[in-house]
Amino acid sequence: MAFLDWNTKNELWTTYFRHPMEVSLNGQHALVCGSTQGIGKATALELARMGATVTLLARDAVKLRGVLDELGPGHHMLVADMADTDALAAAITAHVQHTQVDILVNNTGGPPPGPAHEADVTSFEAAFRLHLLGFQTLVRAVVPGMKARKHGRIINVISTSVKQPLPNLGVSNTIRGAVANWGKTLATELGPFGITVNNVLPGATATARLAHIIRNKATKTGTTEQEVTDEMLHEIPARRFAKPEEIAAAIGFLASPSGAYINGINLPVDGGRTGCL
Repeated sequence: MAFLDWNTKNELWTTYFRHPMEVSLNGQHALVCGSTQGIGKATALELARMGATVTLLARDAVKLRGVLDELGPGHHMLVADMADTDALAAAITAHVQHTQVDILVNNTGGPPPGPAHEADVTSFEAAFRLHLLGFQTLVRAVVPGMKARKHGRIINVISTSVKQPLPNLGVSNTIRGAVANWGKTLATELGPFGITVNNVLPGATATARLAHIIRNKATKTGTTEQEVTDEMLHEIPARRFAKPEEIAAAIGFLASPSGAYINGINLPVDGGRTGCL
């Protein structure tokens, strides 16, 4: 086997190992779902900070306008309910007729807590429509443009439950797993067109949903919210909850040019809590 001369080695080092990380999203347009609070809002702010033009999507027009004011001029909002797939399809179809979507962040509120065996069928149906069918509706609208441009990022915000089911989140565990496999399937189908599809799996994150889960568990177990919080923190090697901005940072990296060769993965952002590789 031939040895590389010094000049060739130096050129390879300069090209591949010292190339600065590309995280700018200038010229990119991102559609961020569930962007009035929590992880969705943090993601919208992060992608805008990175240079993207952002369209916020949620069902509450008042809250959307509030976040839009935080983003500043040049960004947009789309009022739509992820659970109403017919209305969602109409809204996104009209949107893509005048706005290209380069980055789609699928994100919506999780199903109510509770054991799987106690949940009625309508709970599973509602969660399936809100998550998988809502996400699929958006994908069908934005992918043709991505394929034509041979570039796109689809990032699904799910949960670490796709790797390790979480106690008392039966419906959520079930639906999140379906979305994860859907995302992996899309990654295989769309990779040849320059489109990556990845799943970000937040661990316990300081959002309104986490506060609701803590209250629910405290009520059911007859303990205090502080005791429930302490128990959850003890399960996390980092010994703290994530900030929404930390989940947003992972999404921003996957959306950036530096994330171009990452495709079809489940990325836990959980402080080390998940007990499997």
